[in-house]
Amino acid sequence: MTRYEAGPDAIPDASHDRWTRRFWLGGAAAVLVTPWSAVMAQPVSAAAEEAKAPPLPALGSELKVPRITRLDGSVFEPAQAEGRPLLVYWWSSTCPFCALQSPSMEQLWQSQEARGLQMLALSIDRKPEDAVAYLMKKGYSFPAAWAGPDWRKAFPKPRGLPITLLRGRDGQLLLAEKGQMFAEDVEAIAGLI
Repeated sequence: MTRYEAGPDAIPDASHDRWTRRFWLGGAAAVLVTPWSAVMAQPVSAAAEEAKAPPLPALGSELKVPRITRLDGSVFEPAQAEGRPLLVYWWSSTCPFCALQSPSMEQLWQSQEARGLQMLALSIDRKPEDAVAYLMKKGYSFPAAWAGPDWRKAFPKPRGLPITLLRGRDGQLLLAEKGQMFAEDVEAIAGLI
C-alpha cells in the first residue's frame, strides 16, 4: 500500500496538499516578519548581533557619538557637533528601505548644511568599499562613515534599519526613528533644527 492509497495510516492527497500549503505559507510569513534589511546587510554572525541590539535611545537622553574616520578620509570629532544639530543615520547599501529613504536624507543634508546641520551616515555594510561604491553610484554627498563591528562596540546600533537619530544643539535626543521614514517625515526634520 502506498501513502496515497486508502488505509488507516495513509495521508490523503487533500490533507497532504493542505499541510504543504500551510507549511509554505508559514515559512513565507516568517520571512516577511523577519527584519531582513538589517540581517542581510551583514554577515550571518551579524544576525545574532542584530538580535542583541539595544532599542532606540529615549528622547531627551544625551547622545554622544565617538570619533570616527569618514569614508572620504576626514575625521568626525565629537567636538565638531557641539552646539549644532547632529543627524545620525544608520544605513546599508543592501537595505531596500534605506534605498528609499537615502534620497530624502541627501536632500535634507543639501538644504540644511548651511543652517549648521552636522550629519553622520553610518554604513553597516560588510566592507567599507561596498558603502563607498554605493555612495558614488548614487551621487550622495552626505558625510558617511563605515561603522565596523569594533567601532559599534563603543556606539551600538539600535535594533532595526534604517535608524534615524537627531541630536539637538544641547546634545539631547530630539528624534529617534526605526525603519523607513517617508520623504515628508524627513523634510519635517528641518523644523526641529
